[in-house]
Parts: sequence; C-alpha cells; structure tokens
Amino acid sequence: MLSINQSTDQLINLLTTLADSSLIMSQRLSEWTGHGPALEQDIAMTNIALDYLGQARHFYQYIAALKMDGSTEDSIAYLRDAHQYRNHLLVELPNGDWGQTILKIFLFAAFQKPLYEQLQQGKDEHLAAIAEKSLKEVNYHLSWSSDWVIRLGDGTQESKERMVKAIDYVWDYTGELFELISVEPIAINYDLIMQAWFDTLEKIFDKATLLIPSRKPYQTGGLKGNHTEHLGFVLAEMQWLQRVYPNSEW
Repeated sequence: MLSINQSTDQLINLLTTLADSSLIMSQRLSEWTGHGPALEQDIAMTNIALDYLGQARHFYQYIAALKMDGSTEDSIAYLRDAHQYRNHLLVELPNGDWGQTILKIFLFAAFQKPLYEQLQQGKDEHLAAIAEKSLKEVNYHLSWSSDWVIRLGDGTQESKERMVKAIDYVWDYTGELFELISVEPIAINYDLIMQAWFDTLEKIFDKATLLIPSRKPYQTGGLKGNHTEHLGFVLAEMQWLQRVYPNSEW
C-alpha cells in the first residue's frame, strides 16, 4: 500500500511528463509561425501549438495545486533547468522540414490519443477532465497530420524522399513513448497504447505508401532528465523573458 505522499509524488511525475512534453512540442511548433508553406497551414500549425500550450497549462496548474509549496504554472514551466524536464525526447527534436514536423505531430498525436482515452476513464477526476478536453484537440491533430503524411508520402518523388528521411531520423526516439510511468491508483496500460499506436501507423503509412522501420527504437532518457543537446537551446529562447523579467505571467 502506497502512502499518500508516495502516490502524490507518482502523480506529479506523470503530470510533469505530460506537461513538459506538451510545452516543448508547443514551443517547437511555434517556430513555424509565419513560415508555413501556405497561410491556411501556417494558421493550422499555430493553432496546434496553442493547443499544446493549453494542455501544458492545465497540467502545470494541477502540479502546483498538488505541491502546495508556492509553485505556480510559470515557475514550473520557466524556472527549471534542462535536467529537471521530463519530456519525451521526440518533442525536443528540431522541426527540420515541413515533412519532419508533420511526422512528429502524427507520431505524438497517435500516442496521445489512446493515452488520453485511458486517462479520461481513470479515478482521478481532475486528470480525467483535462484528458477529456485535450482529447478533442488531439483528435484534430491526428486527423490533420494523418492527411499530410498521406499527402506527402504518396505525393511527388521529392516529398516521398523527404518523408522517408524524416522517418529514418525520428523513429529511434519513438520507443520512449511507451516507457512505464508507475502511478497508483491510476492504471495505464502501455501495451494497449502501443498496439493502438502501431495500428494507426500501419493504417496511415499504408495509405501513404511508407514503410514502418523494422529496427527497434533505442533513444531514451528524457523521462529521467537526460536530454539531447537540442533542449537547452529551446529553453534558452522559451525562458528568456521570465528569467530576465521575473514574475511575468501567462
């Protein structure tokens, strides 16, 4: 039987990964603002970045309420160093070209969908409410990115080559998505999440005439604070305002 403190610590650990992953994904996607291939897609990408930012805020607010140590969503988001972040490595990778960014959104949304579906059925009512709201956004992210994966994969020779190159680069960072985060009494079945993720990939990649790599992804460490060299640069830009002008608010 876990103590209340142990259970709360586990929940905070889960929330931190959910929040950090959404926040860093948001920051990365915001880099496309004003640089999209067309105005409609530029706006769509910016809105998706804002969706992820909203998810992060909800999670950080819940963390602050659980900690009861004076932490705020701003201090948690902006006043930690890279080794204190617990985001998945996938979201901190460079955007690359349009195809690589689309692939990152697709792979992450295909993971978030079954995860949030489970969380919204969980016993933690606050987390369930966040998951339910976020799931509506994730469904759109998955649909929008799936259409683009198909469009690029089954498009021109150049677009297909770019997608193949993106898959080869990003794939090794996907295994970490299914690393177990133990939380009691919240039951997360990562086997079901992985199966749903693979089913989605098989369906969309088949339409896109793309192949799922046969090699096992091996990059890991983000959930323990061991990140790529890219995260430091992301945080330097993202945290600059808060660190130079303390107590700024969202």
